[in-house]
Amino acid sequence: MIFFNFICGDQKPMNAELILWPVLVQIALTVVVFLMLGARKLSAFKAKTVDLRKAALDNSAWPDDVRKVSNNIQNQFQLPVIFYVLCFAFLITNSVSLEVLILAWGFATSRVVHSYIHVGSNHVPARSRIFMVGCICLILLSVLLTIRLFSGV
Repeated sequence: MIFFNFICGDQKPMNAELILWPVLVQIALTVVVFLMLGARKLSAFKAKTVDLRKAALDNSAWPDDVRKVSNNIQNQFQLPVIFYVLCFAFLITNSVSLEVLILAWGFATSRVVHSYIHVGSNHVPARSRIFMVGCICLILLSVLLTIRLFSGV
């Protein structure tokens, strides 16, 4: 029913700034992963498990636990960039709705879980499933924004 009301334009106005909370969660996740990378690199350096001259040019010179975090950081600058753009588009068009917030929180939550799996067990099937949840949230956010832009809301 909520989605039907949304399509028909029968929704109550919402505080558009609420969209910034899942954005801040995504930003905080990125910062935490960077801090984790620093800690793991320092640990590898102290344990003398890395050749720093090789590591300066080749990420594969680091131990696996460092590379997992490094790979996850790269992920924070892929789909999340689209997420940021979509969230700010909803914000500036003042078209944040309950559906948008649910999808934004779904994306941010999926990224936290994805990172937890990626830097931990790195179980690819589980990581892939949660990655798809985030992708679906982004696709649906894109569809909602497109509908809103075409409807002139």
